[in-house]
Amino acid sequence: MEPEMPHTAPASGRSSRPAGFVRHLLLAVQYFTRVPLPGRLAAWVGYSPAMMKAATAHFPGVGWLVAGMSAAVLALAWWLLGGQHALAALVAVVLSMIASAWITGAIHEDGLADVCDGLGGSADRETALRIMKDSRLGSYAAMALVLALLLKAGLLALLLTGGLGQAVLALLVAHVLSRWAAMGLPQWLPYVGGSQPPRSVAGQGEGSKARALVADLQWASFGVSTAWALPAMAWLVWASGWATLAWTLLAMGLLTWRLGGIFRRRLGGITGDCLGATQQLTELAVYLVLAVRLAPSMPSVGS
Repeated sequence: MEPEMPHTAPASGRSSRPAGFVRHLLLAVQYFTRVPLPGRLAAWVGYSPAMMKAATAHFPGVGWLVAGMSAAVLALAWWLLGGQHALAALVAVVLSMIASAWITGAIHEDGLADVCDGLGGSADRETALRIMKDSRLGSYAAMALVLALLLKAGLLALLLTGGLGQAVLALLVAHVLSRWAAMGLPQWLPYVGGSQPPRSVAGQGEGSKARALVADLQWASFGVSTAWALPAMAWLVWASGWATLAWTLLAMGLLTWRLGGIFRRRLGGITGDCLGATQQLTELAVYLVLAVRLAPSMPSVGS
């Protein structure tokens, strides 16, 4: 399942570079989240296939927004629950995960589920791609979602018991860097999810919507994505040192490389679901690295 394209009027005229940057960012927010834009602002943003492709570069920028809202819910719930018990940490984390899933429409979790169903359901490429387009949830998808969500909740709760600052750091870094890691795949692998070019904002098929995002993506887009990721890297170095950043990048890099190899061998390339799956799995990798790196310094609950 792919998210709906923003229903906006076509962009008219040529924009200045700052205005174009803002338009592309807001278009990315419209596509990758459920955050609504006022009608007049949405009309000003506009839409075209070229704009949508440029907006893809701001995928990690959207991660800042999603993580910020999720972290705000986490902090509020932790404060309201007293912040003194492990179960309070778990409840606060689950609420923040619900907020994150609502903001994004769970499109990345859906991508993980579809990829697991497709790759687990058939060794044949065409059958696997057909399964991935099926909206029904199979056993592989259900198992993957349950295990991924349990692992995410456990790791974030562990980080939260070591302090709210650690959990907020983990959320912001993981949401931004995981989206940056996913942006590396279109530079390496071809898009194989659909055969028709995008036609219009409304009424596009799932394949054409994803094609408008990632097919033939230019290296300049990855440069913009990296610019969004650099502040997260700098914050991680400031909070935990260069070694933590190195381990985080190594874990994400190896995982993305491995996933890309699987996608190339089994599917011949990537689909939009492959990007969602990569985002989810690399997000988990960041939480795991930070839990391992920060666990020795965690105080006991209530201390």
